[in-house]
Amino acid sequence: MAHPRKRPSLAVLLYVGVMVTLGGYFTFASVQGEYGLFRRLQIEAELSELQAVSGKLDAELAVMRNKTLRLSDSYLDLDLLDEQARDVLGYLRADEIVIR
Repeated sequence: MAHPRKRPSLAVLLYVGVMVTLGGYFTFASVQGEYGLFRRLQIEAELSELQAVSGKLDAELAVMRNKTLRLSDSYLDLDLLDEQARDVLGYLRADEIVIR
């Protein structure tokens, strides 16, 4: 004797539909959302780029601090002072020839 197949009830179909929809939504949000994987990769790339810029700025800051120290009242580097006067102010000695 063959038993007739029962069709799933409407409540079971609705439950499965809601679960599949929620699963799809959370999967999409975890990959594409504001806090998803793609956003995390983008933030990590920006972080490494900003760290490189920070390293360059630290090197420039060290150079500027060195020059500031060498031009301070307590320690005056006359060669650096002469170089800065020539570069910034355009000063020349009377016995020098400028070639451009």
